Amino acid sequence: MVKYAREPEDSEKSAKARGSDLRISFKNMRECCQAIKGKSLADAEQYLKDVLAMKRCVVFRRFCGGVGRTAQAKNEGSTNGQGRWPKKAAEALLGLLGNARSNATTKGLDLENLHVSHVQCNKAIPQRRRTYRAHGRINPYMSNPCHIELVVSEKVEAVKREAEPANLTRRQKAKLRSGSKSN
Repeated sequence: MVKYAREPEDSEKSAKARGSDLRISFKNMRECCQAIKGKSLADAEQYLKDVLAMKRCVVFRRFCGGVGRTAQAKNEGSTNGQGRWPKKAAEALLGLLGNARSNATTKGLDLENLHVSHVQCNKAIPQRRRTYRAHGRINPYMSNPCHIELVVSEKVEAVKREAEPANLTRRQKAKLRSGSKSN
């Protein structure tokens, strides 16, 4: 059994999926993962389908050196206007979300109430090739694969607190407590 970086709080109400040594750019995958974090399962799938159709872009926040600007990035909440449409990463994440969806149906979870509670992308061991250069030289030609893990969980409804009267002194609060006990 594999170990996840974070175990869900309620394992009966969540489903997991992971991919190891995926030959997809780590930087592109990291930005795609950040884009779907916290979204509902249906919203995340629709967002990735829109990225594949080039209707919405993935905003690049950390790994944004040399990334071009696009008007779609401003709509997604970008501060620098930089974004891309990483096809390979979006397709892999759609597959993982599909795995998580089928794991959730196997557990009997409510698919309408699922959201992406945890998604993480880590660098895998680089794969080496070589490219031949002028004057008989050889340079490395590395790929930067990644590991992905994601957890989808059912939203838990928060219980609302009883409203306390505002601006009461400690003595007044104590009097209210003792009055409620004697009734």
